[in-house]
Amino acid sequence: MADWPTTEELAQVVNVENLDDWQVTFDRVRSAAISKVKSDVGAWDEDVDAPDDNLAQAALRMAELISLRPEVAAGTVNDPTYRRLLTGHRRRFGIA
Repeated sequence: MADWPTTEELAQVVNVENLDDWQVTFDRVRSAAISKVKSDVGAWDEDVDAPDDNLAQAALRMAELISLRPEVAAGTVNDPTYRRLLTGHRRRFGIA
């Protein structure tokens, strides 16, 4: 199992050199991204579930989208990278 991405990892992805100036914002973005991934997986149980590499990368991708392109993050169904990282992990499906 993997760990969720760190704030420092997010800062590297979005190319921020002085994290001290952005620590609070990046902490919030990271938390929001992890929550989004858990929600998209569905039926997430904090006591049992843990991220694998794909889910950790999906959270990092979502954090990047929230940071740099919030309009894309709002419609993640259109982001092929995020969708691909969640493949095989969803537990809740919409009713057609």
